[in-house]
Amino acid sequence: MRTLPLIGLTLDAEQPGGYSKLPWYALRQNYFDSVVRAGGLPVALPHAPELAEQYLDAIDGLLVTGGAFDVDPSLYGGGPAHPTVALKQGRTAFELAMVQGALKRDMPILGICGGEQLLAVALGGTLIQHIPDAVPDALAHEQPNPRTEPGHEVAISEGTLLARVVGGARMAVNSAHHQAVETPGPLAVVNAVAPDGVIEGIESTRHRFALGVQWHPEYAVDAADQGILDAFVAACR
Repeated sequence: MRTLPLIGLTLDAEQPGGYSKLPWYALRQNYFDSVVRAGGLPVALPHAPELAEQYLDAIDGLLVTGGAFDVDPSLYGGGPAHPTVALKQGRTAFELAMVQGALKRDMPILGICGGEQLLAVALGGTLIQHIPDAVPDALAHEQPNPRTEPGHEVAISEGTLLARVVGGARMAVNSAHHQAVETPGPLAVVNAVAPDGVIEGIESTRHRFALGVQWHPEYAVDAADQGILDAFVAACR
């Protein structure tokens, strides 16, 4: 009998080249390792939107990962795509079906980086398509130093789920994104902000655990990072 909560992790998808001459899936090991440390049983979810409901029947929680691609602006009324926007339509269609289905079930969701942005869109929010063109004097959100090191700090909003999870008002975070949430939408609130005003986290106000962070807590660059994974997996039990 299974005793650990089953956590579904979305995969990245790549075209032929490098690892294989055929299309292939990939995901960093530290995503899986962080779920194991939190007491979860991680499983990878291939991109099959038509199987979303069956996946959701099987898992106890959904972790939507990041990647070097963007959410289609047409999904949030963003207008023409900025020249820097890169799409993975198949991945987005699958992840959106999974997030929408999980929200309907009030299943715990953790969105990381691009997963946070997709969660925001699913909750009715909008995105900034390219931070350097939209935010005056913005920080280097695509940090030049390694992702295993902090890029900047964030201020955690009082009274939020994230504040309860991390137990503090500030965190050091890594930063690997050129887009960000612009508005959280009517079903969500902002829970973290960078010093330049860029939104770094959102969460649903109508679900027991639907949390998104713009940084990558699986790297554990801050002492509070693993606590985010721990709280997510605990909510999945």
